[in-house]
Amino acid sequence: MKVYSDLTPSPGNSAVALGSFDGLHIGHKKVISSAVSGKEQGLVPTVLTFAQNPLTDLGGSAGGEIITREQKIDLLKDFGVEQLYILRFSAIKDLSSEEFVEQILMKVCHAKKVCCGFNFTFGCGGRGTSQTLSQICEERGIETQVAGAVLFDGEPVSSTRIRGLIANGDVDEAAQLLGRPYGYRSEVQHGRRIGHKLGTPTVNQAIPTDFVLPLFGVYASKVYFEGREYCGVTNVGVNPTVGVTCALAETWLPDYHGEDFYGKMIRVDLVKFLRPEVKFDGLSELREAILKDGEQAREYLEKNGCSCK
Repeated sequence: MKVYSDLTPSPGNSAVALGSFDGLHIGHKKVISSAVSGKEQGLVPTVLTFAQNPLTDLGGSAGGEIITREQKIDLLKDFGVEQLYILRFSAIKDLSSEEFVEQILMKVCHAKKVCCGFNFTFGCGGRGTSQTLSQICEERGIETQVAGAVLFDGEPVSSTRIRGLIANGDVDEAAQLLGRPYGYRSEVQHGRRIGHKLGTPTVNQAIPTDFVLPLFGVYASKVYFEGREYCGVTNVGVNPTVGVTCALAETWLPDYHGEDFYGKMIRVDLVKFLRPEVKFDGLSELREAILKDGEQAREYLEKNGCSCK
C-alpha cells in the first residue's frame, strides 16, 4: 500500500473513501468497502483521512484515540486499500467545498468514485455535507456512494460511543462495534519487580498517552509476541497495593515462561473486564487475587474460542 502524507498526485484513477476514520469501526469499514469495490471498475482503492482527529488538529479534544497511526495503516491494508493519504486537517480546512473536490479529489486523487458516510462534512467551516458532495461530484462526472448508519442494538455505531464503552470498561461490547478488540502496542518498561517476587511476573506498559483510558481494573487479555498469542490478565490503573501513583498496564501471562520482554514492543488486547481495582491488605492477598484473576481470564478466553497458550 502506498502511503502519502502530502498531496502527491495519484498515478491512476481512484475510488476514494473520505473520513477521519479515527476508530476504523464497522461503520467506517462499510464506507471503505465501497471504495475497495471500485477495483472492479479498474480504480485504485484509496482512503483520504487525517493524521489526527480534526478536533485535535484544531487545538481541541476528540476524547482520546482508539488506534495508533500504525494500527490504522495495517488495518486499511488488510481491508484492501492500496493507496492512503494521511493529511493534516489544517492543510485543507480552508478550502471551499468546490475547491476540495476540484483541487484534492480531482487533481490529486484523480477520483472517479467517492465514498463517504451519511454524516460526512467537509469544506471551509464544515459547511459541505454528503448531499453537497454528491451534487458537486455529479456535476463533474464523479460517482458518489453515501453509506447509511450502521446500527448496533438500535443505535448508530460511532467513535464517540466506542470511547464511552472503553471508559466504562465495556471492552467486549466495544469490540463488537470496532470489529476487533480494543488494544495497544507499546514498549515494555522496567517495573518494581513485585510480580517476580510473587511468582507472577508482569509485562509493564504505558497505554499511549493520547489514547482513551480504559476503566481502572482487571481485564482478561490477549498478548501477541513473535507471532504467538498468549492468555493474559491485565491490571489497568495505579496498583494501590504497592503504591504506584501513575496509570499503568501490568499484564501477567500465566502460560508464558520464556525470556523477559524488557524494551520490546508488545501488543495487548483487552477482552473482558473482570473486576475493579482493589487495595489488598498485603502481598500474599494480592498474589491470591492475581492467581484467581488468571484462572478467570483463561476460562473466559477458552470459552470464547481463543487459541491462547
